Formats: sequence, structure tokens, C-alpha cells
Amino acid sequence: MSQTQHICVVDDEPPAREMVGDYLRMHGFAVTLCDGGASLREAIGRQMPDLVVLDLNMPEEDGLSIIRDLKRHSGVPIIMLTATASSIDRVVGLELGADDYLAKPCEMRELLARIRSVLRRSAPARTDTVAAAPPPAAASPSIAPAEAETPVRFGTKWLDLAAQVLRDDDGNEYPLTASEFALLKVFASNPKRVLSRERLLDLANARDADAFDRAIDLRIMRIRRKIEFDPRHPAVIRTVRGGGYLFSPSGGEKA
Repeated sequence: MSQTQHICVVDDEPPAREMVGDYLRMHGFAVTLCDGGASLREAIGRQMPDLVVLDLNMPEEDGLSIIRDLKRHSGVPIIMLTATASSIDRVVGLELGADDYLAKPCEMRELLARIRSVLRRSAPARTDTVAAAPPPAAASPSIAPAEAETPVRFGTKWLDLAAQVLRDDDGNEYPLTASEFALLKVFASNPKRVLSRERLLDLANARDADAFDRAIDLRIMRIRRKIEFDPRHPAVIRTVRGGGYLFSPSGGEKA
């Protein structure tokens, strides 16, 4: 790791957050421990972390509210930790923009694997590193430097591949989660091609991200809300029955 990656661990229970913090430090991460939303915002004000590990069940401010606030102002990746047996909070968290989740109590090795997976998906492209080494066989389709500088039209928005954000025609930016950007990048590289869910996972390098797999339809639905003229009748990213999804660059034009 060329640069120490910084993770904020948010949990109102001191033993739980200290255990996670100690384990992550042991594996080379810089860690900031937070006991809730207020201390997390204070920490972010000093330095934006590379990832947030967030307990959903806290007394002062629930984790879903924190996710909503973070995703409104940034694209920082979030892994949810939840002790609830209900899937409702997990689904809502994913819809709000969280990148993965894990049930508590969790196995530290699994948490570490998921953190590394999300960080890989969210890492900005480093052209100098890519140019110095050949791409791995399973890597997603590359985009030429000239193409990477050209925004890609997605319905009501433009995808800036270099900045990893959506922009509207007025230049306003709309942050993307790591998984949303990974999917949009795949679609941008494969216009007018039907991509199965299996193929999308391969091309987005998400094979090791179990929550990505389980929630891919939710993530497509969330993307549609951002880019389609009418999300109830998607035309830019269309569902092909029995096949998967198809990105139609001109599909977002109003009739």
C-alpha cells in the first residue's frame, strides 16, 4: 500500500469500536474511532476518510440518518454493521448509498476482506500505475485516456470518468458510491450490449463483494433515479427480460 488508508469506525459501544480499530491498525490502516454522528462529522471536518465502518443501531442518531447525510455531501464508501435480524434496515441503507453490510457480531477477517473489496472498487484510477504494468486478465474493459477525458451521456446527466461524479447540464455535481460508479463505468464501456448480472459483476470486479451481488437490482434502481427522465419507465438503462441490462446512450431522449 503506497499510502496509509484512513478508516473511521463509528460505534457507540467502546469495546466494539476499539476491537475493530485495533484489528484494522494491525493490518496497516490509519483509524479514527467515533462514538456517533457528531464525532464522525468532526473527524471528517479534519480529514475525509477513505471509508466509514458504521454501526446502524445507535441511540443518539441512527446509522441510516448518518448514511443519508454523508451521501448527500460526499461519495465516501460506507460499510454498515447491524445487529438487527430484520433486512429492512440493510435494504434501506443500500438504497441510501451504503456500499456493503455485515451482521454483528462479525468475523474480523470477513470485515477486513469487505473493507479491502470496497476500497478497491472506490479507488480512483491511477494512470501512471496502470501504464507501468499490464492489466490483469479479469480486469474490467479499459477506457483509453482520450475517452476518459470525455464525459459520457447518461440520460439527464453526464458521467465524468476522471472525477467519478455525475454532472447535470448546469455543471452541478452528484456524488456516486463506489458501486454505482463501477456499474456506470461498465455500461459506458459496453453501450448497446446486453449485460447479464453475472457479466456485470465480472466487469465491475465485484465477484468478491457478496452484498454487491445481492443488491445489484437495487443499485440499478438507485442509478435510474439519478439519470432517467422517468425512472418508472427507464430508457437509458433498460431491463432485458431473461438477459440482464442494456445501456442505450440515446435512450434518454424525450419522445
